[in-house]
Amino acid sequence: MQERETAAFIERALREREFDEIRTGVGETGILATLRGRRPGPTTLLRADMDALPVRELGDAEYRSQCDGVMHACGHDGHMAILLSAARELAGRRDEIAGTLVFCFQPGEEGYAGNKLMIKDGALENPHVDRVFALHLYTGLEVGKVGIRDGAFFAASDQIYIALEGRGGHGAMPQLCVDPIVGAAQFVTMLQTLVSREIAPKEPAVVTISRIEAGTTHNVIPDRAEMMGTVRTFDESLRSTMPERLRRILQGLCAAMRLEHELRYEWGYPAVVNDRTMNDIVRMVAKRRLGSENVVDPHDVVMWAEDMAYMQMERPGAYFVVGARGAERGTEPQHSARYDIDERALDVGFEMMTGIALMEGTA
Repeated sequence: MQERETAAFIERALREREFDEIRTGVGETGILATLRGRRPGPTTLLRADMDALPVRELGDAEYRSQCDGVMHACGHDGHMAILLSAARELAGRRDEIAGTLVFCFQPGEEGYAGNKLMIKDGALENPHVDRVFALHLYTGLEVGKVGIRDGAFFAASDQIYIALEGRGGHGAMPQLCVDPIVGAAQFVTMLQTLVSREIAPKEPAVVTISRIEAGTTHNVIPDRAEMMGTVRTFDESLRSTMPERLRRILQGLCAAMRLEHELRYEWGYPAVVNDRTMNDIVRMVAKRRLGSENVVDPHDVVMWAEDMAYMQMERPGAYFVVGARGAERGTEPQHSARYDIDERALDVGFEMMTGIALMEGTA
């Protein structure tokens, strides 16, 4: 939610072309640019996220981050470049546009639900949006290819916070203590059975404890151990059962080990669910512009989360990935401090966004 300079840059670039309306400050720092075509048709929203990550960049490219401790480690700078280029190009092609285009530059995707904030500020109204599209550069797919999947594509993401309360004391006299560190170790181990023995193998799910904090020195058993983690699911009915499953494990563990516990389960982004008809538009555009051999269903399950889910809950939409892995660049995964892309992916993204805007995927 700090994209003020970025938003100002995008606004300046947009105002060099003629749009019907440019709205700023939508969802705090977001921008909406509206372009009405000469022919009747639907209103289509095309979205790019703008925010960066709190990561210190380790790459040495000439375009590396100039803000210490902050970098575009997930490709959002590429998303903006694609959509801004498409918007500026299409502004001069109104005669070819059927309907209305809304170019959406969104803040706060990385955990702040900027998409939801923009909806609250009227991003889907005035004009009333009929359908939504977004892309994500993906170094897990080679450059030149586009990946799309019907139904749930990106996972729902929830956060868990757990505290185990015991009784501290001397590390040499554990019999006089109730050790929360041992309890935390047992809990992490027991969690492995939640996915492997309680959830069907065909149903993707991830439960990860990513942070444990306890103790201060080598010879003191602490009173308390705290854990933090994430739960990723695709199926909403499965997702709804996860708090109770975690609570049951905690209650059993703490009864056996004489611990008290706290569990805070915070609902995060829902799953991104693609509409089949919108996906078919993406597929058709990709086949026409890139060739059918370059349109794939990613074979690996992407358990990312994406707040574009909120718009796709309100309107039919499609979210797809654009390959960004090359021989020399784009070899690092998203969120890596050395993340980069093969910039040929920007051309592919541009072709896709302009093709969708011109309704090339519609018979």
